[in-house]
Amino acid sequence: MILKVAWRNIWRNKRRTLITSASVFFAVFFGLMMRSMQIGTFGRISDNLVSSYSGHIQIHKKGYSEEKIINNSFEPASEDISKIKTLKHVKAFVPRIESFALASSGEHTKGCFVTGISPEEENNMTKISDKVTLGNYLTVNDKGALIGDKLASFLEVGINDTIILLGQGYHAASAAGKYPIRGLLHFPSPRLNSSLVYISLKEAQELYSTENKLTGIAVLLDADKNTASVKSEISGFLNLDKYEVQDWGEILPELKQLIQTKSVSSYVMLGLLYMIVGFGVLGTVIMMTAERRKEFGLLVAVGMKKFRLEMTVFSETIFLGFVGVILGFAASLPIIFYYSINPIVLSGTMAAMYEKNGFEPVIQFSSDTGYMFAQLIIVGIIVLISATYPIFKISSLKPVNAMHA
Repeated sequence: MILKVAWRNIWRNKRRTLITSASVFFAVFFGLMMRSMQIGTFGRISDNLVSSYSGHIQIHKKGYSEEKIINNSFEPASEDISKIKTLKHVKAFVPRIESFALASSGEHTKGCFVTGISPEEENNMTKISDKVTLGNYLTVNDKGALIGDKLASFLEVGINDTIILLGQGYHAASAAGKYPIRGLLHFPSPRLNSSLVYISLKEAQELYSTENKLTGIAVLLDADKNTASVKSEISGFLNLDKYEVQDWGEILPELKQLIQTKSVSSYVMLGLLYMIVGFGVLGTVIMMTAERRKEFGLLVAVGMKKFRLEMTVFSETIFLGFVGVILGFAASLPIIFYYSINPIVLSGTMAAMYEKNGFEPVIQFSSDTGYMFAQLIIVGIIVLISATYPIFKISSLKPVNAMHA
């Protein structure tokens, strides 16, 4: 009965109802859109870098993170490799040789990042064969190279042309080799396109004179949420006096810091938005309570229990918020789900700015339900706090004074 009366009461003054519901609607709509865009875009950036190169976890010789040189390479124990491969949540295990070199062709020379890979295992993680836009992928004992398309453009080389790699090998040995180009690569990150060179692991070990040593092992998991637990497991059986185990946040600290900074700024914006909405809802409730003071006084005077009246008015406020929440979700969810499947591809100045910073010029929305429930809870708290005002006023109401106000 109370709910029925409350529902009828909110439509007695349609203008007031629309104003209150609209303020809640805009809070929910813009809150969901803002969080979805932020979570989706930065999730896409981190996923691109994790799946296209770094992996969720990397294992190196102790000290490699401080001094990333070929001398800090190691030969992993076969039993440790077996343990890592059989861990739950591990999707791919990728051994690598990584070092810098000068890539040269004719009069053109550019610094590049050389990665020696096991073609099959690398492809299991990065799906790098899908990124070959021209030419062919590497085979196990291939003596050729894959290079980023922007690097190829700078060096003015194409398929079957030869590049020369010059660098420093293990324990100051000279590193020099000629490699015919087998294929051109295109990554979501422009920074990778202009710097990466892939050769087979065997060729890299010969180039840098490392024998059977590796500079690192990348581990890809089934989900980012499992990173901490798997890292802990690996750290539990590896000798941490010899090895270091890092997650992608430690490997890419700038990216993690950028995401955290943007998250804080987003929370500040959301906080301001909800503060404005909160005052708007509370102001409407105060206005409604003041306008209906005589009505409340009359109802109490004719015998209506204050508790029953309080619950009726409380329900009215909840209904006002509920209408706004439903409309906000109804308007935002189709947009969110659409752009989570069909992300916005930027162009012009904005795209150039993204690419300059090494990011894919795409705005991705997230359809994850976690942040949606968070927005629902926040709006619910705002409405509940606002709903306590008329309860307080009714509890201290004196019918005679109210009717003569």
